Amino acid sequence: MDGATPVTETDETDSPARKPFIRSRGLKIPKHPQLTTGRVRGALREGTYERKECDAVMRVVREGDRVLELGGGLGYMSTLLSVKKKVEKVVTYEANPTLIPYIQSVHAANEVTNVDLRNALLSPEDGDPVEFYIRKNFLGSSMDFDADPDSVTDIVEIEKHAITPVLDDLKPNVLVCDIEGAEAMLLPSADWSGLRVAIIELHPQWIGQAGVQAVFDAMHKAGLTYFPKASESKVVTFRKDWPV
Repeated sequence: MDGATPVTETDETDSPARKPFIRSRGLKIPKHPQLTTGRVRGALREGTYERKECDAVMRVVREGDRVLELGGGLGYMSTLLSVKKKVEKVVTYEANPTLIPYIQSVHAANEVTNVDLRNALLSPEDGDPVEFYIRKNFLGSSMDFDADPDSVTDIVEIEKHAITPVLDDLKPNVLVCDIEGAEAMLLPSADWSGLRVAIIELHPQWIGQAGVQAVFDAMHKAGLTYFPKASESKVVTFRKDWPV
């Protein structure tokens, strides 16, 4: 399986005048003073960053797929999908506005042009914008003010997009989802019958048994079955076309 065995890669600078990169799974990841330090930098270099999700994607996603990604993170997964799996298109939703410029820089460094990056929140229905709290640590920014009120540096409003029109327009056949517990509320609210594959990171510590069951029920209702060969721990894969 491509990507299953981590390979340590060295940093690269294309020229002295250009920003240096971390090499990770053959991708160029721009260095950032807040986002690519410590454990994140080490995992990127070793090819273990988001390993479970990446291994699942490398196993079940096909060239030409249309992907809906919920939770864009650092732009790593959308870049991997575009560069390594050569998917037709990725629509990526990321609620954290402080990550958007960095995601764009990752796409640019890897000449990715088929990702539609949206700084918005998918929800069962349209609604008023929601408040998003920016913190000193970009990755700690969230919609939860009480998580660390003293570290909040700014408050912005994030658009909400209804999920059904997005699915009708994109017609994805692959879902990649890591939305920090919101999966238990969002996934059961939509019709996923057009999917061939879904790769979902569960957060049972927040959604509990009922939330995990709700996710499985939503996928089974759409005709997808749990696929253990591309699942590991909290990362679960569902698919329709199991190999014989």
